[in-house]
Amino acid sequence: MYVCSCFGITEQQVRQHAETGACTPRQIAGACKAGTDCGSCVRKIQALLGRGACPRREALDPVVLTTATTTASAAASLSGPTTAEAA
Repeated sequence: MYVCSCFGITEQQVRQHAETGACTPRQIAGACKAGTDCGSCVRKIQALLGRGACPRREALDPVVLTTATTTASAAASLSGPTTAEAA
């Protein structure tokens, strides 16, 4: 079934883009232009993405979480001792 009649984008195409990492309506629009003309399909795209069309972010790139945690830990250690540790 068509989601975006302006550009002829189907539900299957939206799901395929979601599987490759486009997890927001804006990212879907960047991938296939759906939602960039009249905008009437944006709610349909949101509904599709909300029904599990987009894999969880952790499943896509677990390195992002590891890097963010490591960076936060490194920043905390560089900030120096806390007031309690200094006393």
